[in-house]
Amino acid sequence: MNHLRINDYCFDHIHLWLQYDKRSAAFIEVVIEVFYPVTRDAEGLVMFSHGFLIGIDPFFYPKKLAGALTGDNPLFGINPSRYYNYTKAATENNWAIAFVSASHIQFEGVPWLDFGGNPRVGQDAYAAASYLVKYGSTDYFYILDAEKKRSRKAFMEEIRKYRFMKPGCNNVIFAGHSVGGAHAQVAACGFETIQKIGRKTGYSFDPVLYDREVLPRHSDPMSEWDPEELANPVGLLQFSPVDQQIPFLVPGVAPYRNALSEKPLPSLMIVGECDCACLDRNPVQKPPAWSPDPGSVTQFSQLSPKGSDSWAVVANVERGSHCGYLTEESTICSLAGKLDQCERCKLKEPYVAAGPESSFSDALLGTFIGSCSGDDPFGGDFCRWIGSDCMRWLNTGNPGGHVNLLPFSDGSYIDYSGKGSRCL
Repeated sequence: MNHLRINDYCFDHIHLWLQYDKRSAAFIEVVIEVFYPVTRDAEGLVMFSHGFLIGIDPFFYPKKLAGALTGDNPLFGINPSRYYNYTKAATENNWAIAFVSASHIQFEGVPWLDFGGNPRVGQDAYAAASYLVKYGSTDYFYILDAEKKRSRKAFMEEIRKYRFMKPGCNNVIFAGHSVGGAHAQVAACGFETIQKIGRKTGYSFDPVLYDREVLPRHSDPMSEWDPEELANPVGLLQFSPVDQQIPFLVPGVAPYRNALSEKPLPSLMIVGECDCACLDRNPVQKPPAWSPDPGSVTQFSQLSPKGSDSWAVVANVERGSHCGYLTEESTICSLAGKLDQCERCKLKEPYVAAGPESSFSDALLGTFIGSCSGDDPFGGDFCRWIGSDCMRWLNTGNPGGHVNLLPFSDGSYIDYSGKGSRCL
């Protein structure tokens, strides 16, 4: 499609095929929604992994056959930007924001859902972000030179007009909601770490990207890209992350959290007081996102082990729900929230989509982007991260006047490893 212009931003749909490793037969079909400045000088990119409607529906293949005639693709119908319309946060900071959807099947009963414990979907997010850094707003790969041969020189001259990041910028904030929060944890590890963990766990990652199914053009393996063409993680933002484990099917992404716990990367987890989908334990969800019990194994305790130098921070929204982050109501998210079965907040009214928690999420992302902008804004100094505008804004208890946060035992509204002994 030709891009759409909305005020000073453009919107594009991009369709790709992703091969996880050139030595592997594992392929996945992906589409990307991206908003970027019309001036093509974005200061960075937010790659958002959405928490539902990832994958195919029962009529995917009939729709796909019909789309071959109409030029449409059923994956475009997922439309995550409709439910996470955080473009205000991006535009105020002159950043681009993108969403990736992929045709994963994980569960026969509900084939349009994806479990958070699949590291492949996090790899999708990293590959999509790097694609946008290198290629910009196009799904057209190598062009032919005068001798009708694949020409890197001719291609690179042609592709410059499609890039929308400012020259030399490859900074990416990986963000996500629900299972997308777990996927963002994978992507935020960066290329070398994803490769290293993938080799150990059977999820090898050196992707090759294709522009079509029949007679495709393709990219070089990502390991051959220049460093400035790869997404450079500068932040991780998780809204109520959900990770899951099912023996032999879904391994969970704990190894990636362990790696992040040692990475000097601004990392923020937001949970909700009333969020059963995120906080409750069950046979599949292992582990929950957070617990007030410091002895419990949670995603946050893995991201921020006691006594570690981790940069992970957590905050808890009073009356926060699983779907309150959304900018439009979704029946699929409501199913995940199970508010009618939830034992939390029975006497309270949890937030719903398109309300105060959604406005808070947009404002938080904006302040997070602002703090993570520029070249190495924290200089490897954790205390500069804790003293950043984003952390000061969040630690007020009523950030931006949108929602109230629940205080921790010391009366503050953020928690992290070593609080009280670090940054004195």
